[in-house]
Amino acid sequence: MATLLLPCDGSPSALLAVRHAVDEFQRGDAQRVHLLNVQPPFSHYVARHVGRQVRAEFQRERADEELAEARRLLDQAGMPYVAHREVGDKAQCIAEAARRLRCDRVLIGTARKSALVRAVEHSLTNQLLDCCTVPVEVIGGPPAGIIERIGIPAGVGAGVALVWASAS
Repeated sequence: MATLLLPCDGSPSALLAVRHAVDEFQRGDAQRVHLLNVQPPFSHYVARHVGRQVRAEFQRERADEELAEARRLLDQAGMPYVAHREVGDKAQCIAEAARRLRCDRVLIGTARKSALVRAVEHSLTNQLLDCCTVPVEVIGGPPAGIIERIGIPAGVGAGVALVWASAS
């Protein structure tokens, strides 16, 4: 029986991974879940002008909002879990939490994107595959929409062509 780390930001993709974990629990394949929300740190400029307590309270509120639906799904399934909140780089916090909490796997949901978009962006999924010391199981969401499959790659291609033309 596995202990899973479920990074969750409340997005439909993240909730897809939560539902997958619930299915594993109901089949008897998962025993425990660590639910993790990672909030980005404030910029140095903001940190200079906003007190530490105010920043911490804001990040705590955001994390609780983002974890609410995942908690509801896990509670409804009767699945034991521990919720964690961290502040920092998402990939590094997730990888460190997986190691520290002795998780067997990281279960992450992702939106399906075109190969060009995946090559151009450095997604959280790609970062986790690079830095995580435990297996990362990726649960794919529905296929990318027509805008992402055609529009974004065309926009990237046009941008590259413009840069190339201006450099000539």
